[in-house]
Amino acid sequence: MLSDTSPGTTSRRLASHLEALERDGLLRRRQSLEGPQGARIRVDGRDYLAFCSNDYLGLANHPRVVEAAVAAALRYGVGSGASHMVTGHSVLHERLESRLAGFMAMPRALLFSTGYQANVGVITALAGRGDVIFSDERNHASLIDGARLSRADVVRYAHCDLGALEKAMVASGAAVKLVVTDGVFSMDGDIAPLPGLLALCERHDALLLVDDAHGFGVLGATGRGVLEHFRLASARVVYVGTLGKAAGVSGAFVAAEDEVVETVLQRARTYMFTTASPAMLAAAVDVSLDLIGDEAWRRERLHALIGALRSGLKIGRPGVRLEPSDTPIQPLIIGGNAAALALGAALRDRGILVTPIRPPTVAEGTARLRIALSAAHAPEDIGQLVAALNDILSV
Repeated sequence: MLSDTSPGTTSRRLASHLEALERDGLLRRRQSLEGPQGARIRVDGRDYLAFCSNDYLGLANHPRVVEAAVAAALRYGVGSGASHMVTGHSVLHERLESRLAGFMAMPRALLFSTGYQANVGVITALAGRGDVIFSDERNHASLIDGARLSRADVVRYAHCDLGALEKAMVASGAAVKLVVTDGVFSMDGDIAPLPGLLALCERHDALLLVDDAHGFGVLGATGRGVLEHFRLASARVVYVGTLGKAAGVSGAFVAAEDEVVETVLQRARTYMFTTASPAMLAAAVDVSLDLIGDEAWRRERLHALIGALRSGLKIGRPGVRLEPSDTPIQPLIIGGNAAALALGAALRDRGILVTPIRPPTVAEGTARLRIALSAAHAPEDIGQLVAALNDILSV
């Protein structure tokens, strides 16, 4: 007998899956912002003190950035109309690519519409069948998906474990080797051991791809990210920076040697077959780069806020811990999904918004509140959050 493949059967199966997600505390729900990003936001008619955004430098609603976007929209319109390879590549895109290359002190840069597209596109352009990719086990989903789509052999190594990575590299006979890592890990806030990773790549003739989504603009004396943080420069590095987090706008870029970038331009399907981002966004990022480089006080304030949070929290509940992190990402590990949701709800009742993070974004049993700090926060904001958490977690 043929199985029932009617839409009704499919709908029931999907409904059952959604019910299981709800039961396990894993169902995601969106919330609609009623204004710009900032330390305080309005959601569903209520104002909140927010610690959820990756707008680390507080630039997403900066007047100069907004004005640049508006002025460019009036001149260039709001849509690019085609891919970069057809007629979607504006003089503003071209100028920003040159500026980003100079900003990162690298030979060349290439813009992508999103960070996800950049990671998938770069990895699939640089590695394929018969090659090997070495990937940190806590890498972002875009790096994981890019490695899978490349059809290269993928070796996952223990988180930031240089010894495990070297053993895997020694055992590999592949001619093309690519080590892939987050610069700052998005859910843990820790920084990859780039000097050691680069040394291994030099020893074993490999490229090192660094996804610095959460380091660009934040780390380094002038905001050049994790490479500046470690004072590293190498032709082996393929650097991916995100423009929708600390830069406050949207998109991403890859910076590397000229032949690497040209290979990505020629091969990356996520670049070739998507509409270019609006030119107005390139104009906005251009101003953001000025602010990132010139206004060091934003990074200084961030570091002060991180210190205030970490010194102020006095967690009294067993099993709850604040993971080590020197970045704006401060993971408060709760454990169970229901407990993380309950803590998030308790804070929300007090007018504080911190998003609970659950599997599959993080490993089972490590559900957490991902506290994200911004230069837009004031010391009093941190004090309010600390007081609320200390009170709730004291029982």
